[in-house]
Amino acid sequence: MTARSDSTDMTRQVPCESCPLRQMPVFREFERSELAFVSSFKRGELAADKGATLLSEGSNSAHLYTVLSGWGFRYKLLEDGRRQILNYVLPGDMIGLQGSLMGEMQHSVEALSPMLLCMFERDRLMELYRDYPGLAYDITWIAAREERMLDENLLSIGRRSALERAAYLLAFIASRARKVGMNGTRKVEIPITQQHVADTLGLSLVHTNKTIRKLIDRKLVQWRDGGCTVLDIDGLMALADWHGLDESVRPLL
Repeated sequence: MTARSDSTDMTRQVPCESCPLRQMPVFREFERSELAFVSSFKRGELAADKGATLLSEGSNSAHLYTVLSGWGFRYKLLEDGRRQILNYVLPGDMIGLQGSLMGEMQHSVEALSPMLLCMFERDRLMELYRDYPGLAYDITWIAAREERMLDENLLSIGRRSALERAAYLLAFIASRARKVGMNGTRKVEIPITQQHVADTLGLSLVHTNKTIRKLIDRKLVQWRDGGCTVLDIDGLMALADWHGLDESVRPLL
């Protein structure tokens, strides 16, 4: 399944000037000239159904994207089909930059829910670097942030127990979702299955199920067919010995 191509025309339903993400305090304000460039840089929106492949490992896309709404995840596959989920994609996150700078994608991206993405022309990226140093810094910051998150995830997989890993992962995703205004300020609904959790933590599905049951018994989460409801982020953070996200204001392209 792929993203719907009928949404990749030049029609823009969400002008950059009235982007709902720009109203959130977590994102820095654009200068007027930056906003004008980003508006011209954008080619339209891409709509994707749940389960759609947005970008494939080894592909060379003419575009890069910023998530406007919905959930997704980045992953890599071994030749036998085993999957490692690298990170989760939320509104405000950029995808496709790796393919733009390295020639082809080194991982794939799939939609966890229906998604809407802003689509930008890869060929104008050098113009951004040349003429808009503030935006160029922002893209560097975004790449560095992704590296930092991968560092944290690797630390968790390598050194935390299975219970601590699961607690960290769900607290991490819920904290990021809360930052961008998803699902209010208390309970956070995450549209993932236990297989997603297993593929992120490097555990078997059976081990993952037993581990999540312990979190449920502690009343930290609930699990239904539609995904996970995080009931107590602070409790998950304490269990994982994780002190949370330390970013106050971040870039948005």
